[in-house]
Amino acid sequence: MVCQACEKKLQKVACPEKWRDSKTDKQGESSGRKVNENKLLSGAKRYQPYGQKKCKTCKQNLHQDGLYCQSCAYVKGLCSMCGKQLMDVSKYKQSTS
Repeated sequence: MVCQACEKKLQKVACPEKWRDSKTDKQGESSGRKVNENKLLSGAKRYQPYGQKKCKTCKQNLHQDGLYCQSCAYVKGLCSMCGKQLMDVSKYKQSTS
């Protein structure tokens, strides 16, 4: 569960820039991009498979930026990225597992 403010953070692309931007580049000039560069590995925010991000409640590794894993966020009714209360789950009958 993610709130509307955090939905923008989920829509990131691994390689958002184009090879050539026809408005700024002139014919025959390079755009400054390295050839055969893997943007997932060379970017500042690269994917860490064994990253330091862990869930606050169950200490499980997270697959995206956030505070809670999807199961803990659903059980508590919180946004998994920012921790904001999305819905009241006090009247819900949920299992403990």
